[in-house]
Amino acid sequence: MSEEHSAFRPVPRTGVIYVTTEAQKRGFSPSNPSWCNLGQGQPETGDLPGAPPRVHDISIHLDDQDYAPIAGLWELREAIASLYNTLYRRGMPSQYSAENVCVSGGGRAALTRAAASLGHVNLGHFLPDYTAYEELLDIFKAFTSIPILLEGHHGYAFGADDLRREVLGRGLSAILMSNPCNPTGKLVEGDELARWVSVARQLDCTLLLDEFYSHYVYRAPPGRLPVESAARYVEDVDRDPVVLFDGFTKNWRYPGWRVTWALAPKTVVEALSSAGSFLDGGGSKPLQRAAIPLLTEDHVVAETRAIQTAFRAKRDWLLSHLEQLGVRVDRAPDGTFYVWGCVEKLPPPFNDGMSFFRAALDHEVIVVPGEFFDINPGKRRHGRASRFKGYVRFSFGPSMSTLEAAVERFGRMLG
Repeated sequence: MSEEHSAFRPVPRTGVIYVTTEAQKRGFSPSNPSWCNLGQGQPETGDLPGAPPRVHDISIHLDDQDYAPIAGLWELREAIASLYNTLYRRGMPSQYSAENVCVSGGGRAALTRAAASLGHVNLGHFLPDYTAYEELLDIFKAFTSIPILLEGHHGYAFGADDLRREVLGRGLSAILMSNPCNPTGKLVEGDELARWVSVARQLDCTLLLDEFYSHYVYRAPPGRLPVESAARYVEDVDRDPVVLFDGFTKNWRYPGWRVTWALAPKTVVEALSSAGSFLDGGGSKPLQRAAIPLLTEDHVVAETRAIQTAFRAKRDWLLSHLEQLGVRVDRAPDGTFYVWGCVEKLPPPFNDGMSFFRAALDHEVIVVPGEFFDINPGKRRHGRASRFKGYVRFSFGPSMSTLEAAVERFGRMLG
């Protein structure tokens, strides 16, 4: 930081932004067809077989020139609540309403509102997990972040009994995690997820669950709608301490719309809305209105089944070919569109994540080194090598042709 700008601190880039910036120095741009971006955190956004037609035009109503309400358009909030009730809460006495929904202009905005609303509590988070959590957990000083290490040789398993022990032993009042996990693809689902919600309810520990990849689930049999959400296991929507985050970014494949939401008890939604009033001011009104027709059950079922078919095939293909190259995978991803691969058994200098990343750039391929997922708020573990330095996150968000080109280049790179 230059002396004349000493009022500002250095702000680190998230993993995806870092690798993209490094690639841009070598000529990468999203429109450059010679590059293979396996570092991207978004799915392919074009047509998929069996999916509903993509939206190409949006009408802007006269009153859409105004600000949107901080918590989002009421009609959109109603549509979101109705979708959750339809997918996960049929026949249950407690139902979500518009007052349980807070709309934001992007996933980070939703998470930032939540972090800004937390009190003086201990907040547990997992290692590895989503890179953007690091700065999020550092910038707000009211709460103390407590890391919980998951082990690859145990398949990153962490059950409800483990959760109970951590909550009681570390005095946790909240847990933040992505489910399915970015980057490992580990999914907590079914009876186990129900037990997590039960522990949260019994111990009054809020679950802050990032469910942005909840429609990219590969353990469900083909043909059955492969979605999972803790909303299925909430007993009372206004009492159970469960806050869910989702949006159009991944599960609808419209990342550029920046239409996301938090689903929570009404009192929590009030806090999130208050935080949004000074943090971001609310999302795009025209895009919120355009999102409403895409929240019908028929649309969501068709889109999700198309995602399931296309991305399961890409997952299986990439897993097979990476393993042939010598990349070890601790567990096949249950969800997301990432493979979390260990490169430690590759020949030097490709046997650590950062070296692999830089070598791949020479072949116009982008990946994300694993050390970015070693969430370390405030750099409290200063001077220690990352425990994930031998890992790389490979995205199968791009098209199959991009994956095929990237793997062919990896083969040439490794000789």
